[in-house]
Amino acid sequence: MKRWIIAIQSLVAGIIVGVLFTSSLNLHTRSEAQEPSAPEAPAVIQSTPERPFAKAIHMVQPAVVNISAEHMVKHPPIPEFKGPFEEFFREFFKGIPEEPQKSTSLGSGFIFRRDGDFYYILTNNHVIKDADRIIVKLSNKKEYRGEDVTVVGKDPRTDIAVLKIKSKEELPVAPLGDSDSIQVGDWVIAIGNPFGLERTVTVGVVSAKGRSGLALPEGPSYQDFIQTDAAINFGNSGGPLVNIRGEVIGINAAITTPSGGFVGIGFAIPINLAKHVVDQLIEKGRVVRGYLGIRPQDVDADLAEAYGLEEPTGVLVAEVLPGTPAEEAGLEEGDLILEFNGKPVPNVQKFRIMVADLAPGTKVTMKVRKPDGTEKILEATLTEFPTEISEAGPGKEEESYEPGKVEWLGMEVADVRSEEAQALGIEEREGVVVLKVDPEGKASDAGIQKGDVILKVQDFEIKGLADFKEAKKKFEGSKKPVIFKLKRGQITIFVAVRPAK
Repeated sequence: MKRWIIAIQSLVAGIIVGVLFTSSLNLHTRSEAQEPSAPEAPAVIQSTPERPFAKAIHMVQPAVVNISAEHMVKHPPIPEFKGPFEEFFREFFKGIPEEPQKSTSLGSGFIFRRDGDFYYILTNNHVIKDADRIIVKLSNKKEYRGEDVTVVGKDPRTDIAVLKIKSKEELPVAPLGDSDSIQVGDWVIAIGNPFGLERTVTVGVVSAKGRSGLALPEGPSYQDFIQTDAAINFGNSGGPLVNIRGEVIGINAAITTPSGGFVGIGFAIPINLAKHVVDQLIEKGRVVRGYLGIRPQDVDADLAEAYGLEEPTGVLVAEVLPGTPAEEAGLEEGDLILEFNGKPVPNVQKFRIMVADLAPGTKVTMKVRKPDGTEKILEATLTEFPTEISEAGPGKEEESYEPGKVEWLGMEVADVRSEEAQALGIEEREGVVVLKVDPEGKASDAGIQKGDVILKVQDFEIKGLADFKEAKKKFEGSKKPVIFKLKRGQITIFVAVRPAK
């Protein structure tokens, strides 16, 4: 009995000691209620190695808008019939009026400037072209339509348009950057509304700079595009191209594609080009450009060698228009403009922009190289770019000509007054026309085509076949490229042919 009492006492003592020991280690589970924690503040968007683009997108995306342009299109009341019963159906439905139908195109834009309660939106001209009504949808889902949207101005030559809306509520404005500072390989972000999918973000790099001479449907004549592989599709037009710092450096404008969809080649208008245009559109409602009065031509490797240059640069004066600043300054056909206002001239597109960016009345200097290699400085005072430029010149009386044909450099030519020339529809009254071109000949290599009219060979004026024979006699053994002045349709061009290699 005594043993049982000792055992029970030992067990109770052990339990008490265990409870006290566990309590000291704080291993038992608490059952009391706890105060709820305060909600966390929203995280500040910032760039991190895991999210390098988040901050840039956050800065610009709210300023991106969706633009719908509506216009009425007249369609025939019935489908067009083809086949043996075409005449029957045409007569049967004759007199039925065409029914207007609403057509809607989608695009993008972004708010780039604020003036009090007015906000300015930048987009492409082709997005709102021919629109009867424009609808602008903001990131907060609010819509402006009809009379609430003002078209400030449009510039088809750069494919830029500016809209204006009024809002008492403060709206986000996208910061503009410096497109001249970008480099090939820099990260860029395209934001827009492809296929109506609002504020879609795609990422890529700058693939190239200064793209020009592109055959685009809207065909802006001033091209200096940024090329990117950030995905751009239908509906992206007018949206911003953004750098990694969240600054707009371009306006997405076009794609090149054999399939109709994005294949890795998109183009954006540099924001620095747009800045000059939008300032004038806001101030004047139109763009006033400087005008020199020449038809410039790019310089290839053979032309560069013919002028004694180490590499192709500058622009060749293919034609000087009468009564223009160029004529008054003493510019002549065949002159090579190397510098404009002290800056190098790289190509035709850059030169056009250099001239257009200056105001009428501006005095400019040009460093010019002549075909003989001599150089001179010319001065000109720009005028305003005319709306239309007449290309028609005074007619000339019919003169006698030397019949026959001459072959040289893999081409066959005849006088422009010959029957062969008349059969080709040649209207020039001086020169020789190219009748045939051997595809493996030197003339073909230089780009000379059937129907071209040769007006000058180096320093020889070609008024007829006799002059061409003299030029052939003098230059057929030349190892240096010889400059040919050609008229192709209404365009004057220069090419360099190497007679002997």
